[in-house]
Amino acid sequence: MGAELVVGFDLDMTLIDTVPGFIATLEALGAELGVDFPAAEMSSKLGPPLEQMMAPYLHADAIDAAGDRFRALYPTHAVPPTPALPGVAEALAAVRSEHGRIVLVTGKYAPNAQLHVDHLGLDVDAVEGWVWGAAKGTALVEHGASVYVGDHVHDVEGARAAGVLSVSVLTGGCSREELEAAGTDVVLNDLTEFPAWFGEHLLDQRLAALKEHLGRLGSVLVAFSGGADSAFLLAAAVRALGPDRVVAATAYSDALPLAERQPALDFAAGLGVRVLTPATDELARHGYVANAGDRCAFCKSELLDVLAPLAAGAGLAAVLTGTNADDARAGFRPGIAAAAERGAVTPLLDAGLTKAQIRTASRRWGLVTWDKPAAACLSSRIAYGIEITPARLARVERAEAAARAAFAAAGLQVLDLRVRDLGENARLEVDRVLAGSVPENVLVAVRDAGFAAVEVDPLGFRSGSMNELLEDPERYR
Repeated sequence: MGAELVVGFDLDMTLIDTVPGFIATLEALGAELGVDFPAAEMSSKLGPPLEQMMAPYLHADAIDAAGDRFRALYPTHAVPPTPALPGVAEALAAVRSEHGRIVLVTGKYAPNAQLHVDHLGLDVDAVEGWVWGAAKGTALVEHGASVYVGDHVHDVEGARAAGVLSVSVLTGGCSREELEAAGTDVVLNDLTEFPAWFGEHLLDQRLAALKEHLGRLGSVLVAFSGGADSAFLLAAAVRALGPDRVVAATAYSDALPLAERQPALDFAAGLGVRVLTPATDELARHGYVANAGDRCAFCKSELLDVLAPLAAGAGLAAVLTGTNADDARAGFRPGIAAAAERGAVTPLLDAGLTKAQIRTASRRWGLVTWDKPAAACLSSRIAYGIEITPARLARVERAEAAARAAFAAAGLQVLDLRVRDLGENARLEVDRVLAGSVPENVLVAVRDAGFAAVEVDPLGFRSGSMNELLEDPERYR
């Protein structure tokens, strides 16, 4: 995957409304010094260093001491009443949802900035204080930030100095015209607009990275199961390279449901892509049949051992798999490591594309697979330690088809459905909203497919739920 995502935020008038607290502290300082600071006017454009703001009202030799006293008064007068601005929690959560880090880069005295962070419970990883203007760029570079969000023209200066994207909000004293003249890249009214903008920005950025990566490869063979991820990857490859430089390979085996085969062929045909349908024989591999926690490693080894010679024979530069960023973060993917050992390329993962982003982009491109339910191989339904056999795979496929038909007959629409083979009995997982009210005809359909009994998982469908039954999952990570 690409470099770590880091987003920088300014503090005053970007994350918090410091005007009332600033005025109260400045008035308390003025009372001590006998100076009538125009506090309201000075608070209209917060951001510059305090000493710079007080300079017109104090003798030069008194400025430093006044600044120190202001900072000493600040925790009592400014921190408790200062609120977060609208949209702050959601903006920080948007970064977290993408597994990003958040660094606070502010001109405020760092200990006081930390007090605000602690008082409001702001979810940030680091606080860099007492930096202003271009100096903010140094802190942003040190933390590896790619975006800096602020409200002041000097925040724009910091972003420009770091060479990162400048995002400005209109919650401070600077106007849209001032911020645009300073060179900001994006102007938002406030942070309530940040999550939507951020999501679109990341998707556009990652799609561009995907296109560039595919273009460098020149020609590819896509391991195409027909699922949402590999379908999107196939479409992206065609967009980047053209159909003549892309071949799809759908491996046929007992683990691929028959119902998946024709739709995959139709999808590829719609893109103008040639499709290969080689047979793979996972059941010839003892480790796959044994069905321990590393079963997927044997599956991917078989797949790549079959596809790599096909790609080489066709003069194609690389074999691609549809592994995405969420797959890599799941922490239990022995198949990913096995594929990597055999030279598989993972453009979706390398671009940082998540499952949700793949679905969003698929819908944007008009792909019929954009909302296709997750469809792992049939072997994933069989509890670890139970031997994989053609009969068991066929029984699971038969049971799932019968269960879906039974739901439809009952007038219920089901999205995700799994029949987990526990040996003689089955466990049914369906959408959470249906888990508590599965009709009896559905249970009968599963039993009639060849199971002695069936239980309904009250937690509903969960991808990878069979991993929960392993005694030592860490062994296979």
